Order: sequence, then structure tokens, then C-alpha cells
Amino acid sequence: MPIPNRFPRRSRSMLFVPATRWNMIEKAASSATDAICLDLEDSVAPAEKPAARANVARALRELDFGQRTRILRINALDTPYAYRDLIEVAETAGATLDLIMLPKVESPAHVQFIDTLLTQIELAHGFEPGRIGIEAQIETASGCLHVAAIAAASPRLEALIYGPGDFAASMRMPLANIGEADQHDALYPGHRWHYVMQSIVVAARAHDLRCMDGPYAAFRDTEGLEQACQIARALGFDGKQCIHPAQLEIVNRLFAPSAAEIAWAEQVVAAYQEALLRGDGAIRIGDRMIDMASIRMAQTIIDSR
Repeated sequence: MPIPNRFPRRSRSMLFVPATRWNMIEKAASSATDAICLDLEDSVAPAEKPAARANVARALRELDFGQRTRILRINALDTPYAYRDLIEVAETAGATLDLIMLPKVESPAHVQFIDTLLTQIELAHGFEPGRIGIEAQIETASGCLHVAAIAAASPRLEALIYGPGDFAASMRMPLANIGEADQHDALYPGHRWHYVMQSIVVAARAHDLRCMDGPYAAFRDTEGLEQACQIARALGFDGKQCIHPAQLEIVNRLFAPSAAEIAWAEQVVAAYQEALLRGDGAIRIGDRMIDMASIRMAQTIIDSR
């Protein structure tokens, strides 16, 4: 049977919200998303970051997020903002914060630094040890190169996340808009981003972590978003980041198994259990042979409902 995820959070969709926009945070708290990411990085100008930190702490203390996972994306460790992001929010609202998302992770040391700082905050303020998890964004050439080591960096690490925009910039690969196919994809005989995306999934699965695909910039392009979701799911991703609430219905739907997939999986599991009672190790359903590998695939679908 598949090994249960160590961190069984529902993670089809993750909605990004600029930490400066209180009205957007309030709306996100009751939206259809599985997780809310309160962003202090790219969506917040340098001069606004102190006020944005206070906004995040207030939201975590005052708003009811229901069952939605509460995530704080801090700034990267090569900026002067990251440590203040973590300290100012976690010290005042660490009891209700679920995850820290760290962008541009390039080595295990980046994750371990955040782990150590979180441990110090927990000790100083009496928070539950180890409760706040970490998500690592893989969005540079170095991050891709070291993704396997990053995945093993800390017991707090819960997920790896693909960052397509910054990865394209790091690799000097032309890309007009984040997450979208363009003329270069049409010319290239294959999927240009397959290597990094599959590397992230492999590293995540090897260490029993979640893995999330990055955002799709054209939030009104439903056809393009659907295609991007289908590709990511085919590669094994659990879900996708969203930049607009209009994307949530599509993402939630496409990262959940279809009724036909569930029906097939339940048929396979039931037929195999009957075969085992007869002492058979493999059976046939229609013109398909079913064995233990088929059972593992079917059980994965059932568990992801």
C-alpha cells in the first residue's frame, strides 16, 4: 500500500494574497481554497513590508480561516527582510501559524536556518515544539540541482513547491508570462519544464512530502489553466498555487480524482480482495490484468478523494 503522507493537509489549491491587502485577506479566509498564503515577498514593496508583517500577525490572530492551512511566505534569505518577517509574525501569532514558505531555496542550509530560528521562537514563547512546518520553493538552478538534499533537510519540511517564473529567470530561459505556454514551448520538441518539475515530484515522494505546482498568470484563461493543471497532475503534483479566486474551482476540480477514476479504483480494489480470498495473486478485469501494482495505483486514487 502507498505510505500515508506524514503531513496529511488537503492541498489541491493554494491562494496567494498580498499581505498589504486586508480586504483580500478577509475574502480569502472564506474562499474555496485549501490553503491561504499570506505573501510578504514579491507582492509587497520594500517600504510596505513592516506594515505587511503587522497585517499578517493581525489576520492570524483575529480571522477565522476554518480548515484552511495558514501559510506565511517570507522573503528569501539573500534579502535583508527574511529574519524580521519570521520573527515579527511568528513571535506574535505563532500559535495559529501552520507553515512558513521559504522562497528561492538553494541548499539544505536554507531550510535548516529557518528550522533553527523557529525552534528558538518556540522555546522563547512556549509554542508547541515543531508544530510550524516549512515549505521550500524550488525556483533557481541551484535549488533544482540540490532538490534531493533539500527534501531531506529538516523534519519540519512538509512540501516542495515549483516556482516557474524565477526558475526561468535563473536558467535564462525565455518566458513571457509565469506558468503559460508561449512561442518557445511551441518550437521546443517536448515539455521545456519537465526536468525541474519531475525532479521536484521525485524528491518530494522519496521523502514523503507534498509537492505543489506554481501559479498560472493569466487568471482569465481557463483553457490554459486547465491544461497546466492536467500536465502538473500527470507529473504527480498534489495541487497548484493560485493568484486569483477565479482559479480555485478549476484547480480544486482537476486535482481531485474524477468519478470515473474513483469507480475504476474501487472496482479494482474490490475485485482484488475477492481474488485474494480465492488464493489468486492476479486477476483480469475486462482485457486488463490486475496485480499488486494495480492495487497500489488504485488505492492512491481512493486516498486522494
